[in-house]
Amino acid sequence: MPHHMINKQVAARAVERPDAVAVIDRGVAVDYRTLDAAAESAAADLARHGAGPGTFVAVRLPRGAHLVMTLLAVLKTGAAYAALDPRWPPDRVGLLLEALDPPVVAGPSGWNPFSHDLSEWAALGERPPPVDGTADDPACVFFTSGTTGVPKGVVSPHRATTRLFAAGGPLSFGPGTVMCQSSPAAWDAFNLELWGPLTTGGTVVVAPDDHLLPHVLHQLVTAHGVNTAWLTASLFNLFVDLEPDCFTGLGHVLTGGERLSPPHIGRFLRRFPETVLANGYGPVETCVFATYHPIVAADVDRPDGIPLGRPVPDTTIELIDGEIHIGGAGLALGYLGDPGATAERFRNALYRTGDLGLLDDDGVLHFRGRADRQVKIRGHRIEPSEIEAVTSGIGQVKQCVVVPVPGARPGTYEKLALFYTAPPGSGPAWLRSRLAAVLPPYAVPDTIRQVPSIPVTPNGKTDTRLLLSRL
Repeated sequence: MPHHMINKQVAARAVERPDAVAVIDRGVAVDYRTLDAAAESAAADLARHGAGPGTFVAVRLPRGAHLVMTLLAVLKTGAAYAALDPRWPPDRVGLLLEALDPPVVAGPSGWNPFSHDLSEWAALGERPPPVDGTADDPACVFFTSGTTGVPKGVVSPHRATTRLFAAGGPLSFGPGTVMCQSSPAAWDAFNLELWGPLTTGGTVVVAPDDHLLPHVLHQLVTAHGVNTAWLTASLFNLFVDLEPDCFTGLGHVLTGGERLSPPHIGRFLRRFPETVLANGYGPVETCVFATYHPIVAADVDRPDGIPLGRPVPDTTIELIDGEIHIGGAGLALGYLGDPGATAERFRNALYRTGDLGLLDDDGVLHFRGRADRQVKIRGHRIEPSEIEAVTSGIGQVKQCVVVPVPGARPGTYEKLALFYTAPPGSGPAWLRSRLAAVLPPYAVPDTIRQVPSIPVTPNGKTDTRLLLSRL
């Protein structure tokens, strides 16, 4: 199927529906005409600062209409953006900026989109230099956990995002789509929430808080007609437990990122039988979703759990020695500046996920666990080896091990525990502050314990069972 560039899709919608609402941010509506014209002027200014084809622009801005305009403007210059969470510690941001080598940084002490409101940007009437780009060009970079202690930058092309919303596919959003935008911009789920509606003529409603809460979701549904939302499995379960009425009015709820809880799914389906509830699966290297499964009541009683589903358009799934390999238009271009890691994980136009799976007789994919130590906790992909590498690099630490703490359901994890040895005076509070200066908040272990030694089993492996018994 033909593929498209994100910015050209948005521009086409601005021509078709100029007065339609594109973004609602804290109650203020921005139409497509204003958004696209503002992004054009901002792109012209960014180009004067060096943004253009072959460059990566770092963006450190809070979620909102100015962030949307800035990302669209970056794409209009022919550059790709890397959205860096403003809450990330400076040391981590410094590592990422070194990898990106951006010509310009949008954010604190850098290029400032807040110098004008969007209507003022639009009124400038500027245009960036013309760019001949294709859907295979880089659109964005997502930084994900790496085993060496250095985050890996996943370079995702335009086609990886736009292929998700192909007409006739399960995510065929359109002018009637009003989607809640609550994910951090650094996540690939942000592309679902933002570009899904904007490339198809829908509306993005920005949630006002850093962490979406049930009553906030309900307010957005009531005030702005939100009808589509994405929630990680952990957040979905929490909402079902705390305030299930917050889902009232939603027509399409997407969840995933971790194993789904059949009891929570069952409670939701009984309460909202008309709402489409779907499980989406896909690592960031394949951009948001590689498979999609509309959940039905019979799935709740399956002994093998809720299925991952069938491939989305222009996506292929292959099992090689039981490991899930993904191919197709969603595939990333590789890891930024790391040809070795790219060659290891991307082979023969397929991405090795490290996930184990099974395809049933109907061609539906099921999850069977991990082939390595990577875990998902509260929707975040975490490499315990990265945390161990960072911890080991702290002078006083002699030994350390990170142990995921199992959740109530098989195959799930509720938190991370870090055990370490160090001289007296190097207590858990000291180590937590050192880790918080380097790791994003979600990767700092919930529990940190100083121990006399790291125990081992008779065969010489870390005795994780004994360590967990000490919690």
